Amino acid sequence: MQLSYTNHLAVSPETNMKRFTAFIKKVTQNRDLRKKLLFTAGIFLVYRFLAHVPLPSIDIAQLRTLFASNQFLSLLNIFSGGTLANFSVVALGINPYITASIIMQLMGMVVPQIKEMQKEGESGREKVNQYTRMLTVPLAVAQSVSVLALLRAQGLVQSTEPIAIIAMIITLVAGAMIITWLGELVSQYGLGNGISIILLGAIISQLPTAAGQVLAITTTDQLLTMISFIAVFLLIIAVVVFMNESIRKIPVQYAKRQRGSRVYGGQMSHLPVKVNVAGVMPIIFAVTIMIVPSFLARILLASGNTRLLDIGQWLTLNFSETSTLYMVVYFLVVFFFSYFSALIFFNTEDISEELKKSGAFIPGIRPGGPTKKYLEFVVTRITFAGAIFLSTIAILPSIAQIFTGITALAISGTSVLIVVSVILETAKQAESMVIDQNYDQYR
Repeated sequence: MQLSYTNHLAVSPETNMKRFTAFIKKVTQNRDLRKKLLFTAGIFLVYRFLAHVPLPSIDIAQLRTLFASNQFLSLLNIFSGGTLANFSVVALGINPYITASIIMQLMGMVVPQIKEMQKEGESGREKVNQYTRMLTVPLAVAQSVSVLALLRAQGLVQSTEPIAIIAMIITLVAGAMIITWLGELVSQYGLGNGISIILLGAIISQLPTAAGQVLAITTTDQLLTMISFIAVFLLIIAVVVFMNESIRKIPVQYAKRQRGSRVYGGQMSHLPVKVNVAGVMPIIFAVTIMIVPSFLARILLASGNTRLLDIGQWLTLNFSETSTLYMVVYFLVVFFFSYFSALIFFNTEDISEELKKSGAFIPGIRPGGPTKKYLEFVVTRITFAGAIFLSTIAILPSIAQIFTGITALAISGTSVLIVVSVILETAKQAESMVIDQNYDQYR
């Protein structure tokens, strides 16, 4: 079967610019959309304020040195909006909630009750969200304990009294729940998906700092290298937009139905399947796994035990950001989770059942089981391109560091992927609101 891809950006730059200016004009004239944008901006300001409220009993200066010396930790710091390096009250960010959401999605595949709730519409989604919030609390506790254990092993915790440690854990958990609440407020009253908007704001807030660090250490001998890097960076943005918008159209036909003298149905449509079905979720899975050797190595190196020191040194050497083993394992983990996530987000069984219930079928394919197998055939093959794309994006920082020798290149392809994906999805939501408000002009 030949796979064909459709991209919605195949228009001239002049046309895109005209559409963009017309879109901005309509956004500024839409009162409801302006309110949502202002509300979202207000929530973001609250988040940035909390990001600069430090947690007591932590050596912030040494902590920033630790993050600056490790590219992987620098990437995590960018995801958290600088809250980890500052170790603010919201240092955990939205990571516990994202992890809880992933677990709930996985449980929906194996627990029938959760799967039924996911199909119950708005009420079912609200129940699932409530369970996700409840699961976020113990995950936040576990992450708080692990982070504080790592900092204590590095000698960065100034007070080791049990009451102080418990107070820090409670504060970190409370901060994670506040960020989750702010994200849900954006989803309800603002523009776009709240969790994605918080993550987008966190990454964008760190871009000037990261760019300044790169420029500060760049010498005249590396000027040509940096120009090449900027060109590649722009190329990455173009590829991310292309892959994010590329789809495979599966033709769908609706059966004809006759009621009296009238015939209904018979229309041809299509089922869009994105090349990058799972979005950035496989990389978030992989980041959670790949950070374990780095954290474990630092704890073992601080243990003082000779045998544990050897293991810690081996982990440090073989799982550094530029080591071959690290890049190979990281690539394979992202590749595997890309397929795994695609089967979660594009449930072929549910889609085939929905098509059957609505009287639709794929031409040449029988409804039910054969349709499910055909959809699996398409998804598993189209996901190969998306998996290669995501895996390459994930290891780009390591490749860039090897070729440029600049260790401050923490603005990775992953960050670009998140920023571009969230902006595109938010722009689509804003555009749909504009169309709804000005429906008569679009007929």
